Amino acid sequence: MNFELLKQLCECPGISGQEDKIQSLAAEALRPLVDSVTQDALGNVIGFKKGSGGPKVMIAAHLDEIGFMVKFIDDNGFLRLHPVGGWDPRSMVAQRVYVHGYAGQTLLGALMPAAKPIHLLNAEDLNKPPKVEEFFVDLGLPADEVKALVEIGDQVTMARTCERIGNNVISKTLDDRVCVFAMIEALRVLGEHSCDIYAVATTQEEVGLRGATTAAQAIKPDVGIALDITLANDFPGPSDYEQITRLGQGTAIKLMDSSLICHPKLVRHFRDVADKHNIKYQLEILSRGGTDAGGIQRQNGGVPSFTLSIPTRYVHTVNETASVTDIQGTIDLLARYLEEAHTRTYGYENDLV
Repeated sequence: MNFELLKQLCECPGISGQEDKIQSLAAEALRPLVDSVTQDALGNVIGFKKGSGGPKVMIAAHLDEIGFMVKFIDDNGFLRLHPVGGWDPRSMVAQRVYVHGYAGQTLLGALMPAAKPIHLLNAEDLNKPPKVEEFFVDLGLPADEVKALVEIGDQVTMARTCERIGNNVISKTLDDRVCVFAMIEALRVLGEHSCDIYAVATTQEEVGLRGATTAAQAIKPDVGIALDITLANDFPGPSDYEQITRLGQGTAIKLMDSSLICHPKLVRHFRDVADKHNIKYQLEILSRGGTDAGGIQRQNGGVPSFTLSIPTRYVHTVNETASVTDIQGTIDLLARYLEEAHTRTYGYENDLV
């Protein structure tokens, strides 16, 4: 596995709406593998690889990470934040962040809740969970210096690296940089194909599937495939039926989530390809959460759409964890599917004839 590329992708900053740096990195990685790379008005990076007359297949993996915007700087130089994407405040306590100031500097800061230290708390106060709006950033600078370097709207991202841990990878932003990586690597190992491939590194997924929706409207694909992570709750706490998927048990073929019901004919095709090539997989139903496929599906009169997922522990924290074998299985299944995407159709127009 090209771990260095994955590490670069995961550690590059880019909250929803401010994906400039990760857009450039994705375009650079895609360029040698496709016929052209373009970018649309919403910032989606679109790699096009021509086939030999097959259907148009759009692959979507989102670039944006959850993070924050600076919304207020107080008289002591402490920053207050507005969340961009869904945060669980329990995972935010005592973290370190990067503040990407408008003046060009990247500043390291402490992310802390506005609360008394434990030495001053009574038992009742100890049981009160923090709220997102209570958090602030301490940059260790006087207010005048902070205001010279930071302004309202600057992005704030978590200060964590991507590392190997046992047979897994651990990082912030595996959601969804690991799938951008999988999309790139699938193109690298792809064999002959008839379909026209649009590999889209999408923007603003975490705030409403916005990039994929607009890209699909322009591309008008015959097939839409989202690549995203899914919950692997195979750790202490969740019950067996709440696990969704398990690490190391294969890539996940999604049946549905709260944004779409995956097209059953596409689900069957992916399962058949996996069986044909002995690629390990597990079936996934996610009761809450959506993917870019939900945005693609609703365009241009309806697009047969599907999500291929990488099981991930501790989602929307700085410790997102995925199995190396599951990542590779996702790469392999996507590549093998693209090689035979032209062999089936997914419409219903002839089913009642």
